[in-house]
Amino acid sequence: MPKRLSGLQKEVLHLYRASIRTAHTKPKENQTNFVNYIHEEFGKYRNLPRRDFTTIEHLLRVGNKKVATFSHSELTNIH
Repeated sequence: MPKRLSGLQKEVLHLYRASIRTAHTKPKENQTNFVNYIHEEFGKYRNLPRRDFTTIEHLLRVGNKKVATFSHSELTNIH
């Protein structure tokens, strides 16, 4: 039986999926730049302890703001 995910784990997965979905709304030639950036950002915190709730919640807030910024149609590329 698979282990259930906590609420924070679900939020992180939701943020990751929303980020990838947003990347796929960008021009084809720039999508890889967005996806690479997303992988780098999530990879930075891969070894963050699961019980570090305050840091995780802070990163979720920052990540949600970035997704909102990236979803603007005027933003077409990221380096």
